Amino acid sequence: MLRLDGVLDGWRPKPGHGSDPLLAARAVWPELVGADVARAAQPVAIERDQTLIVLTTSSAWSHQLAFLEPEIVRGLRALPETRALTRLRFRVGKLRARPSSRGAAGGPRNASEGVPAEPPAKTLDDALARLRRSVERTRAAHRAGGGTFCALCEAPVETGPTCSPCREDDERRRSFACERLLFEAPWLTPEEVMGVVDGLDAASYDGIRRRLLRSWWDELRRARALHKLRQPIDRIRLRKLASSFVLLETRIDPNRLEMDSAVRVNALGDLYDFVREIEQT
Repeated sequence: MLRLDGVLDGWRPKPGHGSDPLLAARAVWPELVGADVARAAQPVAIERDQTLIVLTTSSAWSHQLAFLEPEIVRGLRALPETRALTRLRFRVGKLRARPSSRGAAGGPRNASEGVPAEPPAKTLDDALARLRRSVERTRAAHRAGGGTFCALCEAPVETGPTCSPCREDDERRRSFACERLLFEAPWLTPEEVMGVVDGLDAASYDGIRRRLLRSWWDELRRARALHKLRQPIDRIRLRKLASSFVLLETRIDPNRLEMDSAVRVNALGDLYDFVREIEQT
């Protein structure tokens, strides 16, 4: 059985199992939450790419672990494969038997230190209290050593005001806001977009713009191929996408777009006839 001294705050990610977040979560779960919790709760699925489903042995375990959700999620997000997880959802069910952690001599051993492990907790309350004490000890040690905590999620950080997962989340939100503006209002100037999206700089704007144009172009080509095969396509979205593509690519005044067909032909190239067809239907 693993000791709880290094769980959560003291835990550091190890190489994961490829790119599968569920396999990665299962692999690190006993070390992350401790053996007591791992015997009563196991990750079984991921929903909508962000929610880890955890099966527990009773509603009491589900209820109590819900209070520790922020700590557990914070630990999971330290692993690259599970960085997208933002919440846990608990369900009661029958857990699978886990492989034994007994050492060569037959008794339970501490995998990391090679010394006899502490006995299993006798009750749910004992297990959770042990876990909470471990969290507090590691946070206190981090603070005593001059460490700081993320301003957003309170995870321990070595340098800077925020942890890596929070910084990446901030970048994703900024990128999403920029992408939405470029799709909905492609006539806005870069300066206007950067004025609306907090923290967006010129280099990031240009990278997002180029990526969107490539993505939209590929989507239009795929739609044309499906259309030729008489497969259903989302004509409303494609009309909007084609218009946004032309405006973002050419920077032309939208009031001139319908009148200046030469601009559309140059921007859309061999996709022009396909776009004209879906606009007329």
